[in-house]
Amino acid sequence: MTVILHPGSIETSAEAPEVRLPKPQLFARRAHRLRQLAVGHSMEGYLQFAAALADAQQQQSDALPALPIPGQEMLGRCREHQMPPLAPAGWPRDPIWRTVAQRLTEALDAVAPAPARAAFARLRAAETDWLEAQADALLSEGRSNLDLACAPVIGAALQVCWTRLAAALDPAWIAPPATPSLCPVCGAPPVASAVGGAGDADSGLRYLHCALCGSEWHAVRAQCSQCDNDKGLVYFAVENDRQPIQAEACPECGSYLKLCRRDQESAMEPLADDLASLALDLLMSEEKFARSGVNYWMLPSG
Repeated sequence: MTVILHPGSIETSAEAPEVRLPKPQLFARRAHRLRQLAVGHSMEGYLQFAAALADAQQQQSDALPALPIPGQEMLGRCREHQMPPLAPAGWPRDPIWRTVAQRLTEALDAVAPAPARAAFARLRAAETDWLEAQADALLSEGRSNLDLACAPVIGAALQVCWTRLAAALDPAWIAPPATPSLCPVCGAPPVASAVGGAGDADSGLRYLHCALCGSEWHAVRAQCSQCDNDKGLVYFAVENDRQPIQAEACPECGSYLKLCRRDQESAMEPLADDLASLALDLLMSEEKFARSGVNYWMLPSG
């Protein structure tokens, strides 16, 4: 099913922040949503596994000590030049992320399918250089040397650390993004976007949800998040799909980003609902559109 929309009076005039840092219990809410989506789903086993991974993330996040954040001078420079202060290229990874990855594998061993347990074994036996190279490849979207079976846990561990870092900042320190398609907090791409539901402070407004740090930033609706084109955008949905999720496709740059309609289903969570809508990705592939969002928990091969 496709719907063509044009820019107009789509954005509401509600006052809402440009940037929203991750809220407490982000991973626990994600786990809850994944379990909701898993019931009767063709991917029930994987969604239940993903819920266990999100629960383990919450446990590790709660146990994690405070991580160093950029100082006032660096934050000031980043704001002045509209640079994300937690960009992996400019803010070094704390080595504790590797410990988080190991603990995630330990927490999941009992519920993981055999292929995942084999990947966990590789992670536990891996040298530091290999782990750091895998993290570099994941964050730079360099797929050629990435172990796709290990990537979900590596991505999950990095999410724990970057979400804690982002939550420790003050939104006033974050400038509007120089590149609207990338997170103004850490520079990562979005996993998907979401429109606020009726009665919410952000009713009718769209926010992109960061794949890495869980922050959200405002983006105008009916405008491509990749190239800013606002002409001829097409909205795709899977026929009879029980989830109110669409793909916003741009004929100008050939990309698409999923849109979670919280005005139709308030419980939607961008990463969880993205995982549960693989059929929509298959549809978009058939329509020859390239995905712009990134989900570390289900990366395409090749």
